[in-house]
Amino acid sequence: MDKHLPIAVIGAGPVGLAAAAHLLERGLEPIIFEAGASAGAAIEQWRHIRLFSPWRFNLDAAAVRLLEPTGWESPRPTALPYGGELIDNYLTRLAELPSIASRLKTGARVIAVTRAGLDKTHVRDRDTTPFMVRVEHAGEVRDYTVSAVVDASGTWATRNPLGTSGLPAIGEDRATDRISSPLPDVSVRDRESFAGRRVLVVGAGHSAANTLINLAQLAKDEPDTKILWAIRSASAEKVYGGGDADGLPARGQLGSRLRRLVEAGTIELHTGFGIGSLTDSEGGLTVKAGDGRTVETDVVVPCTGFRPDLEILRELRLGLDPAVEAPTELGPLIDPEFHSCGTVPPHGAKVLAHPEKDFYIVGMKSYGRAPTFLLATGYEQVRSVAAALAGDQLAADTVHLELPETGVCSSDAGTSCDVPAADASAMEAEADCCSAPEPVLIGIPTGVAHGRSGL
Repeated sequence: MDKHLPIAVIGAGPVGLAAAAHLLERGLEPIIFEAGASAGAAIEQWRHIRLFSPWRFNLDAAAVRLLEPTGWESPRPTALPYGGELIDNYLTRLAELPSIASRLKTGARVIAVTRAGLDKTHVRDRDTTPFMVRVEHAGEVRDYTVSAVVDASGTWATRNPLGTSGLPAIGEDRATDRISSPLPDVSVRDRESFAGRRVLVVGAGHSAANTLINLAQLAKDEPDTKILWAIRSASAEKVYGGGDADGLPARGQLGSRLRRLVEAGTIELHTGFGIGSLTDSEGGLTVKAGDGRTVETDVVVPCTGFRPDLEILRELRLGLDPAVEAPTELGPLIDPEFHSCGTVPPHGAKVLAHPEKDFYIVGMKSYGRAPTFLLATGYEQVRSVAAALAGDQLAADTVHLELPETGVCSSDAGTSCDVPAADASAMEAEADCCSAPEPVLIGIPTGVAHGRSGL
């Protein structure tokens, strides 16, 4: 790797900025490309949502070491932040540091990554040839030459379709005006789109649970609001989670609250409902399952999970698991068909490596289509990757992380574990007394744990 060239970091979310912080600590030069207008642009779209993972899981050690000399005070480790607090109290402060700000380019959308002068069919001198990152910024396109690439661009922009078989439902493309964002602000910003209307939430993950609970709150003030919930599985038991057995109390409470709302009739649950088609009309949207059942609704909330955008990486030699589209060695460890109990081994640069030398996918995008990911996992990933790029293989291979288990094993998990929990005043109090293991966060007054990673 040419140490005179910078290392491209794609994405200025929590994991992307953590990658930059670790690279700086290693004496390496990052250049950060963020498609949004500011750091944490994707989180900005769900700033109204409260995470179920407390601050101690959401702060990166190297980033904290950059922030502390500026007088920044760490949030209470057991407090549960909203997405907006994650941005305002952490990511924005980090992005404003001169060492980060001078290397951060916002409104800069990466449209392709390749080797300079080589497409993916050429092998001669490939490993020693710099990368070329093509970026669109302010209506202009520019190529950047870099020594390595860390893709932390996430998956928020590419949600899974509503239909089964991995394809959009018939008519889904013609019903876009009735399909909301994956995590709408049903209480404030998007209230008019949901109040007094029939709302169908599709999906069996934490995003769906959070939206359903918030809709139930809305229905208290707007009693004409009808809440429908459709899942593909035959039972919602796995969605309700591990309750008191969950290592994150707020995550366990999320499922318990959802169960109570369904049992009370506040939410109308449709199980075994694989969507086949959508038909839009003046009277509303008819959503039809593969078995012929139908649901009439005014708006659909698609909590169907996400998938990685791999198009920008088309000219790179990737090693991807054929099922979940994660790095080859990581894929079998996180495949939701087999693993969703919080028992995935810790992993770093070695597991994340591709046939393309010095290229890594990290963060939520590294999990491909697998649904359950915590920020602390991404922070350990980039710590290891930075060590590998600096030539410290021992540090890269020595991974330390232990995350709380879910308390239930599920093959119908839904979306990211870090997108999030419903509001509940009791959550924070329970988190305070929780003895869940914590990741290594040097500079933060928490314990040090190591061993197994989790989902």
